[in-house]
Amino acid sequence: MHIVPTPSPAASAPRPPALFLSHGSPMLAVEDSPAGRFLDGLGARLPRPSAILVASAHFTAAPFLVGAAGAPATIHDFGRFPDALFRIRYPAPGAPALAEAAVRRLREAGIAAAPWPDQGLDHGVWVPLRRMYPDADVPVVPVSVNPRADAAAHFALGRALGGLRDDGVLVIGSGGFVHNLGDLVWTDRDAPMPAWASAFAGWMRARLEAGDLPALLDWAQRAPEAHRAHPTVEHLLPLFVALGAAGDAPRVETLHRSHEFGSLALDAFAFHDDPPPAR
Repeated sequence: MHIVPTPSPAASAPRPPALFLSHGSPMLAVEDSPAGRFLDGLGARLPRPSAILVASAHFTAAPFLVGAAGAPATIHDFGRFPDALFRIRYPAPGAPALAEAAVRRLREAGIAAAPWPDQGLDHGVWVPLRRMYPDADVPVVPVSVNPRADAAAHFALGRALGGLRDDGVLVIGSGGFVHNLGDLVWTDRDAPMPAWASAFAGWMRARLEAGDLPALLDWAQRAPEAHRAHPTVEHLLPLFVALGAAGDAPRVETLHRSHEFGSLALDAFAFHDDPPPAR
């Protein structure tokens, strides 16, 4: 049985797609690059959101936590980068009421979750948003991922939160499509992508385009070079949050594809639950 939720009386904003964004190095916030230029134009391509909910690879917790700060701080959770990066602030307001609504939806879905009043915006949140919405005038709520939980758990997390899109909330998973810092060619930003990274990325892209959810949820066992592409899983889990937020059979739109330092794949996708526009 499929139950259609009753729209909220406040639901007036257009319903945005759910997004997966690869946030790359913190230098993405300031450097000219293909991924940076893509993000510069992305905000204007989307319906203006009423708020933004971001599941970030750099906010990890068990059970799931939802940031409920009214004025979240900018977190500089990195080292060995230019001082200019540490001076950046992204002063977007929080949305405590939205955070409470998100926690309520998760609990109603049987997912353990709690509000976290002091959580700021880590660089997986503010780096892409600074380029998409440089005025920092859209409320932002961060959501954690749990590296000890699997892809299916994060897909369920996204499913529980997807209804917030009815009120114009933009749901973003922010991570990395291929993310193995130990194998990066740090001395050459334009180094070619190695075969192992191409094999993993190609398999993931094909499964996304085919809508092969069982294979995607079992990526760690089925994808070639899975454990080399993601020695730790936190950067891929946000993809499943975004995928789940778009419903049972999302339409996948590739928004961007580039890479840096060899294997750092910066793919971005939109997940829609409506038919493609007529040509």
